[in-house]
Amino acid sequence: MLNKKTQYAFKALMYLSEQQDKEPVLIAEIAKKKKIPLKFLENILLELKKDGILDSKKGKGGGYYLRMPANKIPLARIIRKIDGPIAMLPCVSLYFYERCKNCDEAHCGLHDTMILVRDATLKILEKKTVADLATL
Repeated sequence: MLNKKTQYAFKALMYLSEQQDKEPVLIAEIAKKKKIPLKFLENILLELKKDGILDSKKGKGGGYYLRMPANKIPLARIIRKIDGPIAMLPCVSLYFYERCKNCDEAHCGLHDTMILVRDATLKILEKKTVADLATL
């Protein structure tokens, strides 16, 4: 399940993608238009900036903007940055792998099933982008 922080990140990114050909957008404008608490949004946008998804401009006409086209930002990247692993079990995670205690991965039906779930989920999340969210 996506946490609230990730949902807010997607809302902010959708708004920024709609404003992509315009001036940078103030945090306060995004917060007001998308009904996101301002302090919460500040932290989200800073994380996305550190990851190279966003950039910002200071001063008059300043604000946040997408650093790359919205159609080049896969949803999986945002989820991993904000929410962490996409896989439902740590033993099947591609980026956050951890061995499960008391489990033999070679003979675990749950492990094998969760790999199928992970792969099906990633097939969608790696293909769909922020631009897709804005046009749905």
